[in-house]
Amino acid sequence: MTAAAPSDHPLAVRHRVVRALRAFFDQRGFLEVQTPVRVAAPALELNIHAIPAGGAWLRTSPEFHMKRLLAAGWPAVYQIGPCFRAGERGARHHPEFTMLEWYRAGARANDILDDLQALLPTLGELATATAIARRPAAIAGLKASIRVITVSEAFRAAAGWDPWREENPDRFDHDLGERVEPWLPRDTPVVLWGYPPFAAAFAKVDAGPPPIAERWELYVDGVELVNACTELTDPAEYRRRQAEWAVLRAARGQPVYPFDPAFYEALPSLPPCAGAALGVDRLVMLLAGCESVIDTLATPEDVPLQADARPPAVE
Repeated sequence: MTAAAPSDHPLAVRHRVVRALRAFFDQRGFLEVQTPVRVAAPALELNIHAIPAGGAWLRTSPEFHMKRLLAAGWPAVYQIGPCFRAGERGARHHPEFTMLEWYRAGARANDILDDLQALLPTLGELATATAIARRPAAIAGLKASIRVITVSEAFRAAAGWDPWREENPDRFDHDLGERVEPWLPRDTPVVLWGYPPFAAAFAKVDAGPPPIAERWELYVDGVELVNACTELTDPAEYRRRQAEWAVLRAARGQPVYPFDPAFYEALPSLPPCAGAALGVDRLVMLLAGCESVIDTLATPEDVPLQADARPPAVE
C-alpha cells in the first residue's frame, strides 16, 4: 500500500483546493466548461505575450471563449485549467500556470466581489486545516473581512501621486509593484478597487466624473490573487482598444496577434456581464506556506516550454 502524502504537502493542498473550488461553483449553479488550450488568436493585450504552438498559440486566458458561451446564452460558467504566458518567471510567475476563471451574465464587478466574499470562508477553512508556519499572515488574511481601498487612495498614500491627474501608464505599473503593493495591509484581504481608464484592460469604464474602470484586484498577504471586472461588451470599443495596443506592441517590436473573428462575431450577443480570474498556483502557495509557485507544481520543467520565445508578428 502506497503511503499517503502529508496533508500539508503542496500537492495535497492543491488537491483540496481544486475540489473546494469546484464544489463552491457547482453548488451555486455554475456550469464547468473546458475551452481550447491551443488557439488561433490569443487576446491581444499590451503586456501579455503568448507562447507559439505549431502555427497557433497556447492560450494566455480562456476569457474570449468563455464570453462566447455567455453570448450563446449560458448564464454562469467557470473553468479551472492551464494557461501559458511567455517571459513570466519568478516566485509568483511561471510560463505554465493554472487559472480559475468565472463569468456571470447580468452581473457587475461588485457582484463578483460578493462571490469572492462567499468563497473566502471556504479558503479560510482550508488555511486552518493546513500547516502554514512559514506564511502566518496568509491564514489571518484568508479568515478576515475584506478591506476595500480605492486605487486613487492607495497611489496618493503610497506613491505620492494620483493616476487620474497624471496619465502615465509606465509610472503606474512601476509604482503599483514597487510602492503600492508593499504598502497594502498583510493582516486582512485587500481589494484595490477602481482603475484609471488607461489600466482598464477589458473592463468597462464608467464615464464618471472621474472616469473609472470597473475593475478590482484581491491581495492576500501581499500576493495578488484575483483580478475581476465588469466586462466590456461594446464591439467598437473592443476594436479600438485592441487596435491601440497593436500599434504600441508593434512600436516596441512585440508580436501583434490577429483579432479573433469568432469572438467578434459573438460580441453583439454578449450580455452585460462580469468575471474574474484567480491564480490557483498562488493560492496553493499561500495555503501550503511555499515561497514560490514552482513548489506547488507536481513535475515542473519536465518538458521545457519555449518559455521566453515570442511568436512572429502576424502580417
